[in-house]
Amino acid sequence: MATGLVLGACLTAQAQDLYFAQPYANRMQLNPAYAGLLDDYSLTLSYRNQFPTLAGTFQSSQLAADYRFQNQRSAAGLLVNYDRTGGIGYTRFQAGGVYAHHLRLNEQLSLSGGASVSYGLQRVSYGNLVFGDQLSDEGVTRDFSLEVADYKPVHYVTASVGGLLYTNRFWLGAAAHHLNQPDLAFVTQTTLPLRLNLQAGYKQYFVRTTIKGENKEVSLSPTVSYARQGGSQRAEAGLYFTATPLTLGAVYRGVPLPGAPKPQQVLTAVAGVAVGSFRLGYSYDVSLSQFSRDLGGAHEISLALREFDSLEAAWRRLKRRNYPSIPCPAF
Repeated sequence: MATGLVLGACLTAQAQDLYFAQPYANRMQLNPAYAGLLDDYSLTLSYRNQFPTLAGTFQSSQLAADYRFQNQRSAAGLLVNYDRTGGIGYTRFQAGGVYAHHLRLNEQLSLSGGASVSYGLQRVSYGNLVFGDQLSDEGVTRDFSLEVADYKPVHYVTASVGGLLYTNRFWLGAAAHHLNQPDLAFVTQTTLPLRLNLQAGYKQYFVRTTIKGENKEVSLSPTVSYARQGGSQRAEAGLYFTATPLTLGAVYRGVPLPGAPKPQQVLTAVAGVAVGSFRLGYSYDVSLSQFSRDLGGAHEISLALREFDSLEAAWRRLKRRNYPSIPCPAF
């Protein structure tokens, strides 16, 4: 899968979603059921630059926010994405709302279900393109072209649903995006196909304490995920080590699947640090294919402001009204 829709939205029959190498920093993009499961509220900014040495680099930005209501049983979120490629002036903007409902099945097991609805707008700008009739024999560029370049912006609406089953040590989730498979066509029909996501993980704690209201831990978290969209599929496996306030991780993307073509293989290194209410994460994709290495891999950075009221949480525990946080990584 590419970082964004890129040329696929303009020239082929199917488009694809953007991909973030820090899926749990951008968890509502992965599954709407994650809203409100890590903090009382949070605000996250993410930026991804893929193939930085290529003219027309693929860039994606995301703003995500979620808020868990005081009853602890539900949460609301906001998700805004902006993708662009410099070479053809393609941009896509998508913004939507997220809602999740949380259930505690017993003292150890919890369930969250979520849904989102988003509005999208994509367009192509021709201001930075030069057509043949703008060039003379002397190579002089004229200011205008007679080429037909009047593609109107495309508006669309898309919907997603997801669910998560989790304890304080493991999580298992599934999500379906673009249930209505919207048409993104500029000229011919170009659908945004259904995207299915499966994700799971386990956290092994070696140290887990609370000092002056702050949680401290030393843990190891193996993760796996699978995504399928149109004719493309991707499997990955990751491992995260956390020693508060530092998190280090490695994700191998392109795990071979039985009966499927050999995928492009990428190794992602992740580093994150939590300081007070802030989280800062950075990742770099190292492609194991020569083609992608020549284009410069991919850089990604995330910055999150999060808040968890430890005194309120202690009161809720006494009243047996506290809902556990999901143990997934924050980066």
